[in-house]
Amino acid sequence: MKVTLNVNGTDHLLDVEPRRLLADVLRDDLGLTGTHLGCEHGICGACTVLMDGAPVRSCLVLAVQCDGSSVRTVEGLTGPDGEPHLLQRAFSAEHALQCGFCIPDFLMVAAGALETDPDLAEKPDAVAGAVASNICRCTGYEPIRRAITRAAREQWGGTP
Repeated sequence: MKVTLNVNGTDHLLDVEPRRLLADVLRDDLGLTGTHLGCEHGICGACTVLMDGAPVRSCLVLAVQCDGSSVRTVEGLTGPDGEPHLLQRAFSAEHALQCGFCIPDFLMVAAGALETDPDLAEKPDAVAGAVASNICRCTGYEPIRRAITRAAREQWGGTP
């Protein structure tokens, strides 16, 4: 089945089997391996991407369901000159990286939250809710919460 996906700002015309998952198309067909597969049941969040601005578990979405949609992966966070996104800088500054397997999904959840809620830095419960949607076995979540809050402050010119 032919589908058109706009992935990280680039249109892709793809011929996919109706049963193929978005995660598999991103990884195997487009080479975007920052989208990780963990549980493949939508529980862990490792496959989180933004679809039309909203976080989705790409292991639960069929590629054909995304026809005409805009998909943003962790590779799409990097600026046009290769400079890291403010979230990527904040995760580094707050030591929220550890093994790194879950970082792409936390970055995507946080990117979606930052784009929809300009007051995120002042809402610790909202930050905690975003973080709680994904599983991390290394950091204890606190550095991730600090990083998201830091990025939210910096986004609007505030002090980290």
